Order: sequence, then structure tokens, then C-alpha cells
Amino acid sequence: MTPNRRPRSAPNDRELRLWKVGRALTLAFAAAVLVAGGVFYFLVVLLDVQEIGATAKLDAKTLFDLVKLSFGVVAGAGALVALVVAYRRQRVDEAGAHREATRLHTERFSQAVDKLGSDSPAVRLGGVHALAGLADDAPDNSLRQTCIDVLCAYLQLPFTPDPGTDPAHQEEHHRYLAFRKVRHTILRLIGDHYRRPKGTHRSWQGCDLDLTGVTIDGDMDFRGATFCGGTVSFSGATFSGSIVSFDDARFSGGTVSFSGATFSGGIVSFDDARFSGGTVSFSGATFSGGIVSFDDARFSGGTVSFRHATFSGGDVSFDEAVFSGDVSFGGAMFSGGTVSFGDATFSDGTVYFRSATFSGGTVSFRHAMLSGGEVYFRSATFSGGTVYIDDAMFSGGEVSFRSATFSSGTVYFRNATFSGGTVSFRGATFSGGTVSFRSATFSSGDLSFDGAIGSAPQGLLAAVGTPPPSGVTLPSAWLPSAP
Repeated sequence: MTPNRRPRSAPNDRELRLWKVGRALTLAFAAAVLVAGGVFYFLVVLLDVQEIGATAKLDAKTLFDLVKLSFGVVAGAGALVALVVAYRRQRVDEAGAHREATRLHTERFSQAVDKLGSDSPAVRLGGVHALAGLADDAPDNSLRQTCIDVLCAYLQLPFTPDPGTDPAHQEEHHRYLAFRKVRHTILRLIGDHYRRPKGTHRSWQGCDLDLTGVTIDGDMDFRGATFCGGTVSFSGATFSGSIVSFDDARFSGGTVSFSGATFSGGIVSFDDARFSGGTVSFSGATFSGGIVSFDDARFSGGTVSFRHATFSGGDVSFDEAVFSGDVSFGGAMFSGGTVSFGDATFSDGTVYFRSATFSGGTVSFRHAMLSGGEVYFRSATFSGGTVYIDDAMFSGGEVSFRSATFSSGTVYFRNATFSGGTVSFRGATFSGGTVSFRSATFSSGDLSFDGAIGSAPQGLLAAVGTPPPSGVTLPSAWLPSAP
């Protein structure tokens, strides 16, 4: 998906807009008279001046003071005219300086773009640094965004894979390595500029970044970056063997998209990241290799979506993450690899696994703490692989497995503690595989298997006791027959 661009300023937005001299002077004099009148009135009231006598005579001293006052008024008027003219001259000079800076920027921009088209990797590398420098020194955000767009467009050019080290392809191999250096330099420069605090020199935070469909095989460092505006797109990108770090990043506004991205190797890390606003999307992403880590991440606001993502290999970890906002895995496919929510805390908000399919691999919620909010597995299908919810603590909120289907594979609730909140398996189907509640403990809260179909999960009756206590609802077919 190509991100929607924000409307940019039209070329004439910074054109000089000045009133005519006559209008400017008229308004300036009117403003001066009003201010002078206001000051005079304030002084009269403040000093409690008595009414002037009608029979008072005008002496020579008073006449001389009036003459001086007249000259003062004329001098003040002249100063006011000079001030208006000086202001207009300053505005004209500023507009001229901006036009000159824009002209020089355009000339340097053309030269830098020409370098990017060179057959020499060294010249292209110079063009990359020249464009990055131009973005830093751009007179306005529109010109800065143009430089960033060109760098992104270079990365979006067709990616030529390594022909290998065969001596017959030695020249092509060396050319591949040289141009890969250019690509990796762009990735490094982007990361460097996005890690700088917004508003400081050389910071690109708040600008759009379009890396749609790019193959990222070099390291990118977004540690500590703040995404509070603009659109950053990795849609359809391929992370094939690199380290991309969003550790300690802040997602508090704007849009960051990994929709349709493929994680087939390397490491992508969101450790200690904070998701408190905006939209972060992994919809339709494929996790088939490598490591993707959300350890200690905090989901407290905004929207984070993994809808229809496919987990077919590699490791995805949410260890010790805290979910107090909304995270959606609706329609996700877990068919291989390892996805871990170990030690995660669900204290507020909503996490959706609705219609997700667990057909292989391992998904772990070991030691997870569910003390508030809602976690939905409604209509999910457990047809293979292993889901561990061992040692989880259900003390509040709602966890729903309504209409879920357990047809094969293994789902463990061993040693889980149900001490509050609501856990629902209403309408669930237990037609195969293993669902185990062995050594689980139920002390309070609601646990419902209303309308469940199939055999009772292993260890469930022992965990809740017979007859089941208040708050636990089981199908009559699961209860032992009376003697």
C-alpha cells in the first residue's frame, strides 16, 4: 500500500504579500492615533486632572510647549513612515533571500540527482550524501520532503540479487557489492536522521518516508525515534537479513505501516517501544523467518494491527509486553515458528485473535497476566501446533474463546490460575487434539463452557471440582452421572 501523501504547499505560498504604501500608512497612522489617545486617556484618569478653565490665558511658555509638541508629532509621523518603509524593505529582502536560497537549492538538487544516475558507485555515493545534506539545509519542509522522496525512490528501484562468487560472474558480483553499499548508506542515513529529536537540525521526524516494496538487507537504526506525524511506510517491504531496531521508539501519532511486509530473516526489534497513539499496521505481513521482538513493549493507545498476518516460521516475541490499548490479530495465521507472549501483561484495552488460525508452530502465553481489558479468540481455529497458556493468571477482564474450534494440536492451560474476570468457551468445539487444564486452579470469576461441543478438556473437572462452583458453567454431558 502506498501511503497517502499530505498536501504540500503550493509554489506561490511563500510569495511576498504586501499592502500598498497608502493603505499601510493609513492603517499605521490610525493605529498610532488610537494608541496615543488610549495612553492620554489613561494618564488623565490616573492623574485625576481637573477640568481646564475656560478663562485661562495662553502664555508664552505654553505657546512654546505647543510648538515643541507640534514638531514632536511631525517627527513621530516621519518615524512611523520610516518604520513602515523599513518593514517593507525587510520583507522584500527576506523574500529575495528565500528565492535565492531556493534557486541554489534547486541547482544543488539537480547536480545531486545527476550523480545518483551515474554508472560509478562512488559518484552515486556522493549523490546520496549530497541529497541528505540538501534535506538538512532545505529552506522549507516541502523541499526537504522532496530530497527524502528521491532517496526513497532510489531504494524502490528494482533490486538485483547477488549473482554469486562464481569467477565467471566476478565483475557482476563486485558491481553488486558496490551498489549495495550505496543502498546501505541510504538506510543508515535515514535511521540517523529519524533518531534526532524533532525540531533539531538534521531531524527528519515528522516527514513522510515511503519504503514501499523495498528490500531491506542492511541495518537500520530507529532506536529512540519518535513517530508523531507524517506517514512511514514499509508496506510490502522485505526484511531478508539485517538488523532493524525500533527499540525505545515512540509511536504517538501519524501512521507506520508494515502491511504485507515479509520478515524472512534478520532481526527486527521493537523492544521497549511505546505505542501510545497513531496507527501501526502489520496487516497481511508474513513472518517466515528471523526474529521479531516486542519484548517490554507498551501498547497503551492508538491502534496496532496484525490482522491476517501469517506466522509460518521464525520467532516473534512479546515477552513482558504490556497491553493497555487495542491490538488486533484478527484473521492471523499461525502455522510455524514461535510466537511468544510470555510474561506479557494484559491490563486494559482489547487484544483480538478473532478468526485466527493456529495450525502449526508454537504460540506461548506462559506467565502472562490478564488482569483487565479483553482478549478475544472468538472463532479461532486450533488445528495444529502448540499453544501454551501455562501458569497464566486470569484475575480480571474478559478472555473469550467463543465458537473456537480445537480440532488438533495442543493447547495447555496447565497451572493456570482463574481468580477473577471472565473466561468464555461458549459454543467452542473440542473435536480433536489436546486441551489440558491439568493442575489449573479456579477460585473465583466466571468460567463458561455453555454450548460447548465434544469431550471435556483434560483435567478441567479436577480443576474446578464437582459439582462445579458458582461462576463455572459446564455442559451437562460433561458432569459425572449421579450414583
